[in-house]
Amino acid sequence: MRTGLMIEGQNGLSWERWLHVAALADRLGFHSLFRSDHYFTGERRMASLDPWLTFAAIAREPHGYRFGALVTPITFRRPVNDARMAAQVDLLSGGRFVMGLGAGWNEAEHRAHGIPFPPLKERFDRLDEAVRLMRALWTESPADFAGRHYRLDGADGLPKPARGRPPVLIGGAGERRTLRIAAEHADEWNCVTVTEPEGYARKVAALERHCEAVGRDPAAIARSMMVFALVAPNERALAAVTAKTMAHFGLDADADPRVFRSRMEGRGLLSGTTDEVVAKLGALEEMGLEEMVFQHLDFDSDELPEYLAAEIAPRAAAL
Repeated sequence: MRTGLMIEGQNGLSWERWLHVAALADRLGFHSLFRSDHYFTGERRMASLDPWLTFAAIAREPHGYRFGALVTPITFRRPVNDARMAAQVDLLSGGRFVMGLGAGWNEAEHRAHGIPFPPLKERFDRLDEAVRLMRALWTESPADFAGRHYRLDGADGLPKPARGRPPVLIGGAGERRTLRIAAEHADEWNCVTVTEPEGYARKVAALERHCEAVGRDPAAIARSMMVFALVAPNERALAAVTAKTMAHFGLDADADPRVFRSRMEGRGLLSGTTDEVVAKLGALEEMGLEEMVFQHLDFDSDELPEYLAAEIAPRAAAL
């Protein structure tokens, strides 16, 4: 199993730290570096670097990992704009860019920034059309597309990426629409925080049913997961990491870290000591998970990436 790193770019990320983490991820040998595409999440409003500018800033660096968004909401921009930027970042990076897409979920940030937030069904309909439009723009000269929400009429997106690039990643775990769209269009499916083996097995089964319905081999879709993790070498270190994370979220420092971890595990958190985490990864790997992408929240510290690279990644790779 491969190991990646994910940054919440709307949580006070600075240019200095973004460039530092980008170089660190390469030095430590991570397979991927992803970041969110948000103006804000939650109640706190913090610095939020534009994702496309951050991608362009690292595209020409000689880093070995793939990179992209987990994920870009289709509601934020016209898909033709996302497609043009993706093609050019792909070319800048020599084919390391991943076009991560989702339907969008945070109504508050849409409302705050004057961005329309259609009903759920329409957002998924737009996502489905957007992937088709992007692929047309990347491969056809000229490109035509006639959908309910988007159109192309003799558009020729130049310069074009190499055929088959950039790969399209669909993020999410919704069994009815998300996994159907992944079955039809995705090169990669990123399942968000479904770390219990029984839950992940249910999502995999749903994806495979959709693949059968559309006549596609499930093995053609790479499988990754983005996860919020509380991990450490031993119980004492784990308690300290948990307390630090609780403080990051503004929670009561006197609260029981074990209660916090238990509550968060019910929401998909991956937690435990090194041995415990590797065992959990092994169970997911047996069901076909190929890459675990760990969220890195404390930008001012390199402790988590260094621990993951030294202790978790080698053992995950040997699974």
